[in-house]
Amino acid sequence: MTAKLIKGTEIREQILEEITAEVAAIKEKHGVVPGLVTILIGESPASLSYVTLKIQTAHRVGFKEVQDSQPADISEENLLALIDKYNKDDSINGILVQLPLPGHIDEKKVLNAIDPDKDVDGFHPVNVGRLMIGGDELRFPPCTPAGIQEMIIRAGVETDGAEVVVVGRSNIVGKPIANMMLQKGKGANSTVTIVHTGTKNMDTHCKRADILIVAAGVPGLVKPEWIKPGACVIDVGVNRIGEKPSKNDPGKMVAVLKGDVDFEAAREIAGSITPVPGGVGPMTITMLMKNTLKSLKFKLGIQ
Repeated sequence: MTAKLIKGTEIREQILEEITAEVAAIKEKHGVVPGLVTILIGESPASLSYVTLKIQTAHRVGFKEVQDSQPADISEENLLALIDKYNKDDSINGILVQLPLPGHIDEKKVLNAIDPDKDVDGFHPVNVGRLMIGGDELRFPPCTPAGIQEMIIRAGVETDGAEVVVVGRSNIVGKPIANMMLQKGKGANSTVTIVHTGTKNMDTHCKRADILIVAAGVPGLVKPEWIKPGACVIDVGVNRIGEKPSKNDPGKMVAVLKGDVDFEAAREIAGSITPVPGGVGPMTITMLMKNTLKSLKFKLGIQ
């Protein structure tokens, strides 16, 4: 049996088309579009590349997009004042500060300064609390966990009563997706176990999983024998393990990426599985767009 591939690249296209249509409808009826500001401090190539992708996606779905680039030596005080300006700007529905920040700036203080109702990354303590309560309180789930849940739903995987094992307990992926999967509602209502570096007999827990979500950041951590036959495997890991010549330009070297799961072996056991790359990765920016649209809808009173 070869597992069904859950391709984030394909699901991303479906969702972006849905967002584009909804933005057009809101613009026609209300005369406004979602506004997203991206604040980039310094000139890190990795951050700049990621921000560029966000900008391109925002333009594609019809958002107003503001790119606010600041020098690496901006003072914390001036950055907080900039955030306050966008908090008060009615045309902006989402504020994104690209991480990491320079060492002289308190990252926690900056993230906490963002208006929770414009915190489309879902990292503000108020939104973490809303996530924990769930139901109608939830506004902006963190983007990668939201993308994982969306993939599970759209792949037709049964979650009601399912045994879900999450490998990893980060604040960005592990903790939030575990909490989301145990809530009542669509794509959830599961029995959830979190395993981590302190867990004994990790393989035993993984073998129970109907849905195995791996976000440990360790290449090839999950062995094929840890996977229950027919399980849904979501591999969040994107680990650079080397370089190889580009197919299109042999003179150019590109990164070799490997997930947290032994993909080739696992796909012969699992019922469905995400590839790396092309699995969870494309969903993160997509869900950022969805959260920004939701922010405008909350403001307009649209359910």
